Amino acid sequence: MVPSLAIVAVAALGLVGCHGSAAPAPVQSNGAGVAESPAAPRGPARSGDDSSVEDAASSDEQRAQDELAKKNDGRPVLVCFGDSLTAGLGTGAGQSYPDYLQKDLDALGYQYRVVNEGISGNTTKDGVMRLPEILRLHPQIAVVEFGGNDGLRGLPIETTQANLDEIVGRLKAAGVKVVLAGITLPPDYGEDYIGRFDAMYTATAKKNGVSMLPFLLEHVYGVPGMMQRDQTHATAKGNEVVARNVLGLVRPLLRKK
Repeated sequence: MVPSLAIVAVAALGLVGCHGSAAPAPVQSNGAGVAESPAAPRGPARSGDDSSVEDAASSDEQRAQDELAKKNDGRPVLVCFGDSLTAGLGTGAGQSYPDYLQKDLDALGYQYRVVNEGISGNTTKDGVMRLPEILRLHPQIAVVEFGGNDGLRGLPIETTQANLDEIVGRLKAAGVKVVLAGITLPPDYGEDYIGRFDAMYTATAKKNGVSMLPFLLEHVYGVPGMMQRDQTHATAKGNEVVARNVLGLVRPLLRKK
């Protein structure tokens, strides 16, 4: 069950949304980056201006290109596909949750190469557009984390759900084992809208027969030292916990040689 705090990570864009079936109340920006999908905690939503988001996205894209340029070392690929919560916005090199997930897998003797494909500010539409480059990685497992930025913009839930369904469905059709990370929105978006938004993840997971993590920042949000000052993104310490959350989600799919 997703905590009752408003997903902080999802509040990073600060775009206009809609209350209930109307448009959610506007959320202010704080320069932190993008509101992220997978269950970002619930709390006051604040985020950065468009230029800050664009700069963060550009940096994320460069990192993603560097990831793609790495020589395949023969290990099966586990791709973390999402927005700024996946990218590790606001933390140093090697401090995103995918980085810690790699360390956890190595320590447990699982031979997988974790690839961080998180780009700050991405919506589910961006995720659909990026599918060809993700499929070029030939991942064996994919952790999908999108939707927060759609919600902040007050986009129709039906559209967001259709995009999520396409992302998960196309990955599965390519033979990828998929898990879904869910999120929620700030309380000022209205109980009706938030309820339908949260239910979208459960419906997508059920339709596609994939496991879901309701709240990516479980045991992170609201815990001293686990969240950055923007109360939207996890600190390095917090990302270590996020990695363990994701490990629990993907572990049933892992195989040792």
